Amino acid sequence: MYSRICCLLTLLVLTCHSELGAGEPVWKNFTASPWFEEQISYQHLEPDVRAIIVAPLPRRIAVEKPTRVVFFATPNGNTIEQTLGCQKQEGRDWHFQIQQIAAQHRQWQAWNPRENLILVCLEAEGLSWPRWRARHSDNPVLIQNIIRSILSEIPLKTPRLTLACHSGGGSFMWGFLNGAEQISEQVDRFLFLDANYSFSVADQHGQKFLNWLQGDEKRCLIVICYDDRNVLFQGKKVIGPTGGTYRATGRMRDRFARELKFQETHSGDLQIASALNGRLTLITHLNPQNRILHTALVGDMNGYLYGMTVNTPPGQQIKLPQGPRQYVLWIQPEPFKEPVVEKAD
Repeated sequence: MYSRICCLLTLLVLTCHSELGAGEPVWKNFTASPWFEEQISYQHLEPDVRAIIVAPLPRRIAVEKPTRVVFFATPNGNTIEQTLGCQKQEGRDWHFQIQQIAAQHRQWQAWNPRENLILVCLEAEGLSWPRWRARHSDNPVLIQNIIRSILSEIPLKTPRLTLACHSGGGSFMWGFLNGAEQISEQVDRFLFLDANYSFSVADQHGQKFLNWLQGDEKRCLIVICYDDRNVLFQGKKVIGPTGGTYRATGRMRDRFARELKFQETHSGDLQIASALNGRLTLITHLNPQNRILHTALVGDMNGYLYGMTVNTPPGQQIKLPQGPRQYVLWIQPEPFKEPVVEKAD
């Protein structure tokens, strides 16, 4: 109740000041958002990548605090605007209501005054990171360049990085991992939201993750999936005999278990396997009713919010990925809209 009252008061303050934001100073190449005292910047990056940076207005940023930049790769078939989300409205595309990454991010910031939090949402041309990577054989280098380019637009020093994704956005993560022999020390959290389909023991991703996790006790790898093996759509299984995130998570656990000891617990339909004092957490919704939970894990069950806060002080607010939605006060009324740039004659 106390945290809800705090959120209501914070929301009231932000709403009262929202109109003032339009005339306030913003970073270079940013514009003031009409909501939640934020500034945004659309970026077009080579080749064929569109991004939006969502940051607090400069007066809300405390330069003495650490900064965290979250890179969130969109799921297949979703734009960055749909992934970030907005309020439901008659006639509005349903994709805008299912993930609500921007609102979940704002709730996390309300719980986490210790850091300046900046969100970057990335979209591949064709709305598919797997297809984008297939078109660009040098995608590991391109992804590293994209991240560097985005960070160059943020005038804050040495931010910590979190890489997160949903669905086909996991392909962006594998491309990132393929870009270097070791994971950058700047990264201290990975979050896969039903997105780890392509994990393979043969590609050395498991060893890279292990080396990285064991290199610093602040690093976390969080995976959330569901048992998708027997889910039907129009009478047919949606997953082939070897595919899906349930099996991929099993492969991850088998690989990590060679060197780490897991503790397993259950809560309702959730199976939680954790190691390294919770810094490695693999959560599987056992899905006894064989429902399609692909997006429910993200929005309805607060998947992003859980993944960002697990094993941190704000994690006491949401101890497991489950409903109801904890971030509804932070959902913006309209979608973000990219400014139209007039072409010179």
